Amino acid sequence: MKDYLKNLVETNNTKQSKIFAFFIQFLIILSVITFSIETLPNLKPQTRVILNSIETFCVIIFTFEYIARIYVADSKPKFIFSFFGIIDLLAILPFYLSFGIDLRSLRLLRMFRLFRLLKLVRYNKAMHHFGKAMIIAKEQIVLFMFITLMLIYFAAVGIYYFENEAQPEHFSSIFESLWWSIVTLTTVGYGDVYPITVGGRIFTFFILLIGLGIVAIPTGIISSSLTKAVDSKTEE
Repeated sequence: MKDYLKNLVETNNTKQSKIFAFFIQFLIILSVITFSIETLPNLKPQTRVILNSIETFCVIIFTFEYIARIYVADSKPKFIFSFFGIIDLLAILPFYLSFGIDLRSLRLLRMFRLFRLLKLVRYNKAMHHFGKAMIIAKEQIVLFMFITLMLIYFAAVGIYYFENEAQPEHFSSIFESLWWSIVTLTTVGYGDVYPITVGGRIFTFFILLIGLGIVAIPTGIISSSLTKAVDSKTEE
């Protein structure tokens, strides 16, 4: 029995395991669709009953899958605290918690059902490559994030000194200036806060140039790591 379950939930090289994998993926997508439909206003009571029935069915299957994976795991604690183990638990936990929790917290719990989308990563080879690429590039990404945070703070300090006197309502402190710094360095530029002094505009020009680099650098890092991940997989 254990060997059969292990082959069903962990391998993907038999007809039964492939059918099971596609079935789980279908239920994940179905549960996300029903979650979206539930947010529609003025739903009929009959429709809500159907949606709740679908949700219950999906959770039962996901619960079976989670328990089966724990049962067949070579190291049960290792699986439970692994990335996929935690995602599998978060996919079903909101449903069971909703039975004994304050209704005001129910909306927040329902939002956690979106973790089910991450279950699809297990069945997607491209996502496996992406995960491996992130591991390969983790040191570069951490360094990049650290430098980015430094630049955000530097930009906030700079624009504060340029714009504080001219726009005290928007740049009253360095903390208030951080919003402008973030949207400018990420090149989003919502336009709700912008410099009006000559010095502030010149400073913004250089910050925007740096922002373009901030957008481009992680793309190069991840793309290089993806190439290495795919090449290593091919060699295997």
